[in-house]
Amino acid sequence: MQMLMPEPQIFVERTLALIKPDVIDKEEEIEDLILRSGFLIVQKRKLQLSPEQCSNFYADQYGKVFFPNLTAYMSSGPLVALVLARRCAVSYWKELLGPPNSMKARRTHPHSLRAIYGTDDLRNGLHGSHSISSAEREIRFMFPEEILEPIPTGQRARDYMNLYVKPTLLAGLTALCKEKPADPMTWLADWLIEHNPNKPRLRHQMAEEEHQG
Repeated sequence: MQMLMPEPQIFVERTLALIKPDVIDKEEEIEDLILRSGFLIVQKRKLQLSPEQCSNFYADQYGKVFFPNLTAYMSSGPLVALVLARRCAVSYWKELLGPPNSMKARRTHPHSLRAIYGTDDLRNGLHGSHSISSAEREIRFMFPEEILEPIPTGQRARDYMNLYVKPTLLAGLTALCKEKPADPMTWLADWLIEHNPNKPRLRHQMAEEEHQG
């Protein structure tokens, strides 16, 4: 009698990423690196926090010597908040960020985002949630109007993949086989970004299409 092995479950996590005020001019470049690293950007907003809001966001750091400088820095200009999703999103995003101190990151993790975009321990370019529970709290803080529904697993996840991912992915793989590029992974990543059917459009593009229609 043949035993049927259970199919593996697909567990997807969410985590919060912040592009901090001093590197907001690198927003598009950083988002491109995020997508190339296997994350989905499921929510995004640009905002500027008041010192009081920064104090509430970093409440777990209250009382530490650097706390006043941290809140002053984080409220010094606009930032970009992103909700990232993928399997093990919290740990993968922390790994991509590198050590909190950018000077240390440049010595030990030279290819990490904080090594590339950060300046020092305070101005380290980007933020990431430390755990799944902190990610939930931070996402609710930055996106209070959003309802965090459970991410589908099992059959619901497979149905989602079949409906929204596989058609575009199969088309990309077909194009990849025809093209046979020297760097297939980078080529496929660029193709998927370019042909993403859900790619956000700029408002002026939508207005032009409506006018033409």
